[in-house]
Amino acid sequence: MNKQTLASPRIRPAGVAPADTLTPADRYQELFVDVQMTHVFADSKTFVDCAPVGEPEHILAIYREQRGQPDFDLATFVHEHFEVPVIHASHYVSVPGQSLREHIDGLWDVLSRHPNLHPHKSSLLPLPNCYVVPGGRFTELYYWDSYFTMLGLAESGRHDLLHDMANNFAYLIDAYGHIPNGNRTYYLSRSQPPVFALMVGLFEQHGVSEAIEWLPQLCREYDYWMEGAEALRPNDAYRHCVRLDDGSLLNRYWDDRDTPREEAHLEDVMTARRSTRPSMEVYRELRAGAASGWDFSSRWCDEGRLETIRTTAILPVDLNAFIYYLERQIAVLSRADGQRKQADAFEARAQRRHDAINRLLWNRAAGSFLDYDWQRHAPREAINAAASAPLYVGLASPDQALQVAEALRSQLLEEGGLGATAEETGEQWDKPNGWAPLQWLAICGLRRYGLHDLAEDIAHRWLQTVGSLYERESKIVEKYVLMMPSGGAVGGTGGEYPLQDGFGWTNGVTRRLLHEKPEHPANEACAAATA
Repeated sequence: MNKQTLASPRIRPAGVAPADTLTPADRYQELFVDVQMTHVFADSKTFVDCAPVGEPEHILAIYREQRGQPDFDLATFVHEHFEVPVIHASHYVSVPGQSLREHIDGLWDVLSRHPNLHPHKSSLLPLPNCYVVPGGRFTELYYWDSYFTMLGLAESGRHDLLHDMANNFAYLIDAYGHIPNGNRTYYLSRSQPPVFALMVGLFEQHGVSEAIEWLPQLCREYDYWMEGAEALRPNDAYRHCVRLDDGSLLNRYWDDRDTPREEAHLEDVMTARRSTRPSMEVYRELRAGAASGWDFSSRWCDEGRLETIRTTAILPVDLNAFIYYLERQIAVLSRADGQRKQADAFEARAQRRHDAINRLLWNRAAGSFLDYDWQRHAPREAINAAASAPLYVGLASPDQALQVAEALRSQLLEEGGLGATAEETGEQWDKPNGWAPLQWLAICGLRRYGLHDLAEDIAHRWLQTVGSLYERESKIVEKYVLMMPSGGAVGGTGGEYPLQDGFGWTNGVTRRLLHEKPEHPANEACAAATA
């Protein structure tokens, strides 16, 4: 397929309402702070997703004029001047008797958004094509979520949406120099796990486009993650890059801002107040944790308490595995494109990263890949499910893969699937929760090394969990408790917001596994007679 047959990602979306040029906090200033700190909405994300009724500058001017009046009511003012997004208490409940597979296939249109429906001067960044959102309170495109969602789109035969999503991600890289956390102005200061290279492979596998067509975007994303690396001295860091004292270069998660996350302003302020560190430092760490996709987890914290979060001090296993894969893909595609010098350079970079991961992130005593605290010059002690990422991208040796499999089995495998961590902290990316993307990375990573018994066991347990809840509640959710009570599976717990229905990446991974395991009882799971 020639790149010209795709809607050019470099063309500004036509006929789409523009986003505000500023984030909600920057645009509405004291109005934003007052709304968030007085809890006008139960969910801090609601206000930043509101669309202004009129020009934002005018609304702020009116607020400054009226707020001192004796009868002024902030909630009334907000509802008069903003269109509040509709978030239903429950979403996408299946019709009685509908199979799990049919339910997922029917959800893609429900979860699709058309760019022509973007509200005027809201925080929503315009995109050129339709896109699939996770569901619930998440009404925008998310970066790493979308890769796992795409697995299901492909299995459902929705190549139209795969084609649209390909264009959208290329557009974001061309327009902003990176793929933001999501297509909101308040997400522009950070990205998420860099899985665009994995998406490109999926596009080629399913005939959407040839991988080589996306080489310019892959290179530009790489430049974003590696900005400032060449100038770093040993034991120094800049943005996403860290130079270790032995000269090794690895990456960390980062956010360019050090203010409370706009979608969780009140929560971040309260977390910072519990810390003895400067608030700006805590905000930066919280934002970096959000960039990881694991928001939040004991993985980033000392003693499991969120106020001790130190994300930027940690070199994550999964991030560096994904960037290794990105380097390898750029090398392969550059060689295919006749760019021999670039191919050689990226092969060398990938090899250096491979060596650094083996030196610093492989822990022989634990028999696993572990995150590394570069500030304390020590590995993190607890294993987490990101240990499967090096297997997923083919970075591990056969012996390492065998040891990781045993560590996952003995420390993280639960009745309902693979846990994120073995720590119980109340954060949503900790025990007792399981997440679809972590199941997929582990299943495919183990299969890659011929470790099929554990891979298929995880797949079986996960489908059993999703099918069990679907049979009782007629829906799919964001995360699941992996210790199954007698009444059947239940949705996950913890975190900053209620459990969300939908749900993009659960749909994607589950749909793919249902196809791969047609004999599994989850294929026969049907929605309850009454929801």
